Amino acid sequence: MSLEGIGKLLIGGAVVLLVLGGIFLLLGRLGLDRLPGDLAFRRGNLTVYAPIGLMILVSIVLTILLNVFFRR
Repeated sequence: MSLEGIGKLLIGGAVVLLVLGGIFLLLGRLGLDRLPGDLAFRRGNLTVYAPIGLMILVSIVLTILLNVFFRR
């Protein structure tokens, strides 16, 4: 792979991360940062947060989008 190809790949990856970051910021402002099914364990100074509900929602949305864009 040439340096030009690697450069395009890195720029494309950065754009994807920028879009995903914007989506997550928007979801947080809409109140979707704490969904039903999210687990939070607190003990003393330690907090462990597992966003199971958000992971399921993101998985469903990405599955639909990838099936729409890459359907043959």
